[in-house]
Amino acid sequence: MLTIISFLFFTILVAVATYVTIRKDKIKTNDDYFLGGRSLSGIVIAGSLLLTNLSAEQLVGLNGQAFGAGMQVIAWEITSAIPLALMGLLFLPAYLKRRMTTITEFIEERYDKWTRILISILFLIAFTVIMLPSVLYSGALALFPLFNVKELLNVDTKTAIVITVWFIGIIGSIYAVFGGLKAVAISDTYNGIGLIIGGTIIPVLALSLYGDGNLLQGFNRLIVEHPEKMNAIGPSNGTVPFGTLFSGILLVNLFYWCTNQSIIQRALGAKSLAEGQKGVLFAGFLKILVPFILVLPGILAFALYGNGVIEKNDMAYPYLVTQLLPKPLAGFFGAVLFGAILSTFNSILNSASTIFCVDIYKPFFKKDIDDKKLIKVGMYFGIIMAIVCMWVAPMIANAPAGLYDFMRRFMGFFNIPLVTIIMMGFATKKPPAISAKFVMFFFMFCYWLFSFQLKVPIHFLYIQGILSVACAAIMFVWGLIVPRQVPKVKAFTPAIDMKNWKYLYPMAFASFTTVVWVYALFSKVGLLSGSSINGWVITVLYIVITVAPFFMVNMKQKKI
Repeated sequence: MLTIISFLFFTILVAVATYVTIRKDKIKTNDDYFLGGRSLSGIVIAGSLLLTNLSAEQLVGLNGQAFGAGMQVIAWEITSAIPLALMGLLFLPAYLKRRMTTITEFIEERYDKWTRILISILFLIAFTVIMLPSVLYSGALALFPLFNVKELLNVDTKTAIVITVWFIGIIGSIYAVFGGLKAVAISDTYNGIGLIIGGTIIPVLALSLYGDGNLLQGFNRLIVEHPEKMNAIGPSNGTVPFGTLFSGILLVNLFYWCTNQSIIQRALGAKSLAEGQKGVLFAGFLKILVPFILVLPGILAFALYGNGVIEKNDMAYPYLVTQLLPKPLAGFFGAVLFGAILSTFNSILNSASTIFCVDIYKPFFKKDIDDKKLIKVGMYFGIIMAIVCMWVAPMIANAPAGLYDFMRRFMGFFNIPLVTIIMMGFATKKPPAISAKFVMFFFMFCYWLFSFQLKVPIHFLYIQGILSVACAAIMFVWGLIVPRQVPKVKAFTPAIDMKNWKYLYPMAFASFTTVVWVYALFSKVGLLSGSSINGWVITVLYIVITVAPFFMVNMKQKKI
C-alpha cells in the first residue's frame, strides 16, 4: 500500500507542476504544438533529451546486457557525447537557420519531395513497429513486478504485462496528444530530477550491500572479484567489441542524436542557437555519467544474485530494485521509472504526429489546412498510433536475444542508411535524389541478407559500418557520373538568434576527452592494472587537458 501511495504522490506532483508551468501557454500554431513555441531553454532541452533517451528499455535492457557482458556495454551510452557535440557544432546550426520542424525538410531540400516522403514513412514504421512497442514492453517489464500486478489482480505474467502496457500507453498518450511538445519537455525536466535521485539510489544501495556497508569497499571488491565485468574494452568476440565504437555504434549514435526526429525536435524548439547548443552539450556530459545508473546495477546484480537466482538477463534490474528498495522508496522509484517511460513514449508519439501532419497529411490531403485543424489531425493520429503500439508491444516477449539486442539489430534497417544519406547531403550536393532512394533499399536488402539470412560470422555492428561506407561510395560515384542539377540556394530567415554559445568549442573538446578518460580508467591501463596510481595519473592528465581550453576562452574574453 505504501508503494502505491508514494507512486501516486510523485506522479500527481509532476502532473500538477507541469500543468502550473504551462497553463498560461496557448497552443495556437504548429510551432506552439510541435516545437514548444520555440521557447525552450538549454536546461529544459538537456533534461528532455536525457529523459526521452533514458527509459525502461535502457534501465531494463542495458542493465540486462551488463548483467551478461559487463562494462563493455557502456559504449552505447558514453560515446553519445561525441555525436551530441557534433550536433551542437554542425547539425543544429544548419537545422535552426532553416526554421525546420522535421528532419525530413532537410531531406527534401537536399534531394526531393519523394525522398522526403519515403523517409517519413520509414520513420513512422520504425516508431510503430520497433521504438514505441519496445518502450511500452520494457516499461511493463520493469513496473509489473514492482507493484505486484500478478498477485494484485490474480493474473499470469503475460496478462500482467499486457495490462501494464495499456496503462502506460494511455497515460503517455494524454501527455503527448493533448499537451504538445512543451508539456512533454517540462514534465521530462521534473521527472529528470527524480530519475537522477531514484536511479542513483539503486547502485548506491547495491554497492553498500556488496561492500558490507561501505560503498568504496563494494566498488573495490567489484574490481578485484569481477575484473572481466569491469573492463570497458570489449573483446573481439564480445557483445560490444571495442572496434564497433568506430563503425556501427558511431553511426547508430549519429543517427539517434543528430537525425532522429523524436530527439532533435527538442533542440529545434530552442529559443536561441546558444541555448540549443547548451542543451545538447549538457546532455552529452550527462550521458557520460548515466552508466552509473544504466550499467553498474546490472554488474552488481550479477555479483549479488548471479548464481542462478536471476535466470533471464532482462530481469536483472527489476529483481535488484525489488530486493533493495523499502516499500515507500519503491513507490517513489516506480513513479520516477514511470515518468521516464512516459517521457520516451510521449516524445516519440509527438514526433510521429509531427511527421505525419507536416510531411504527409498537409502536402497530400489538405494543403490549405489551418494550424488549429492540423493540430487536431495530429491528435487523432497520435491516438490511433498509440492504440496500435499498445497492441504490438507484448509481442516483443518473443525476441530470443533480449530486448536491447532486438532494438539495436532491427533499428539498423532504417537508422544507418538514413544517417548516411543525411551525412552525404551535408558533405556534397552532387548525388541525385535517385541515389538516396537506391541506397535505402540497397542497405536494407544487404543487411537482411548478411545478418539474418546468410548469418555471416561478423558482428552486426561491423556489417552496419561496412554497408554504410558502401552506400556513401555508391552515392559519391553516382554524383560524379550523373551529378544533380543544384537549384539556386534560397536565403534563410532564422526565427531565433543564431549566435554560437561562447563555450561551444571547449565543451565539445571536453566531451571527447571525457570519453577517452572513462575508457582509459576502466581498462587494464587504469583501475584494472592492479595499481591505484594509474587511475590517479590518468585522471590528473584528463583534468589538465580538459580545463585548459576554458581558461583560454575566458582570457580571450577579458582581452576583448
